[in-house]
Amino acid sequence: MKKAGIVSIGNELLNGQTTDTNASWLAGELWGMGIVTAGVWTVPDEVSRIVQALKTAAEQTDILLVTGGLGPTDDDVTRQAMAAWLGVELEFQPDWLEKLKAFFEDRGRKMAPRNRTQAYCPAGCERLDNSVGTAPGFCGIADGVFWAVMPGVPAEMTQMFNEHVMGRIRGLAEGGPVVVSGKLRCFGASESDIAQQMGDLMRRGRNPLINCTCGSGEIVLHIVATAADKTEGMKMLQDDKHMLRELLGDVIFGEDDSGLSLVVGQLLRQHKKTIVIAESCTGGLLSKILTDVPGSSEYMLAGWVTYSNEAKISQLGVYEQLIRDFGAVSEPVARAMAQGAAQKSGADVAVSVTGIAGPGGAAGGKPVGLVYIGVLIDGVCDVKECRFGAASRESIRMRATLTALNQVRLRLQI
Repeated sequence: MKKAGIVSIGNELLNGQTTDTNASWLAGELWGMGIVTAGVWTVPDEVSRIVQALKTAAEQTDILLVTGGLGPTDDDVTRQAMAAWLGVELEFQPDWLEKLKAFFEDRGRKMAPRNRTQAYCPAGCERLDNSVGTAPGFCGIADGVFWAVMPGVPAEMTQMFNEHVMGRIRGLAEGGPVVVSGKLRCFGASESDIAQQMGDLMRRGRNPLINCTCGSGEIVLHIVATAADKTEGMKMLQDDKHMLRELLGDVIFGEDDSGLSLVVGQLLRQHKKTIVIAESCTGGLLSKILTDVPGSSEYMLAGWVTYSNEAKISQLGVYEQLIRDFGAVSEPVARAMAQGAAQKSGADVAVSVTGIAGPGGAAGGKPVGLVYIGVLIDGVCDVKECRFGAASRESIRMRATLTALNQVRLRLQI
């Protein structure tokens, strides 16, 4: 099986100013072609450091992808580093200079003299034209390792990879073992509970290999099958998915990239039901995630963000005495919010969320992370008490949102 290395270049990647999304994206594309990423090296804009990373990565891989440092400024030194690693000089390419001039003229601008540096590439390499920017890439083979250098701007990198690099890599990967992967998405059980139910299915060396990642209460099981061909790999993958569904039951809500909002939307369409949202501590996040799904206007009627007590009373018809007796963060108020939203909108499904997202606000025995979620369907309202602990405000809001969606899912699946 072919192995790849990714070298990401740029001071901004090391000082926290920019997240290296390029490496993650490339690793995913390589994985889809059955190529394992052996490592990612992140280095500053220094020729010596780049050359050392290239040497180290090339020793461990068959394919080397480099991004960043191809701009026109003094700190863009990837060209010089690549030439030093290859042991060649930089070579001026007048035809690319003409393309650069035309690029700026088409936009009503005059090319700055600094951009001339982008018309240089290491001698003997193959240039990769940039159809959306000014920095060309280049590729070649050194000591049996295929390498390609691409811009660091994500849009330019992905365009160049798709147009010029992917086909070359796919040809290198042909004839080897095939890697087929898929995901099962879970909610409503902890990572440790799922691991306990799965027993030794996550042991290292098993084929298919099952990995687990988690965030905001959602657990994703990654299933990776290695086979002689795609047909065999797909069968192995589907067999494992079926086994895990039998084992974990309703904890599994979707496959691959189907999030909770998409699954809930599909269920609402299936049952021909409409939904309305009344939220407090989540501040509109639940409505936002639910309407991120294209076509959600078919079932989403309205949403209220009733952050204050006054808004809960005036907008949703919650009795003031109810808030005085039990507090805004309580089971009776969550129930009244859902009932009020359903009555005012005429929706079949109403969801309410009220809680303490923190970091302050804890009082009267009600801690940060306490959230009540009401789900009313066809007049029947269930309220769930959740205690998410003293996590970050963002985490509590997201977990409350996903838990609310999951409660709707479980009710509609009955």
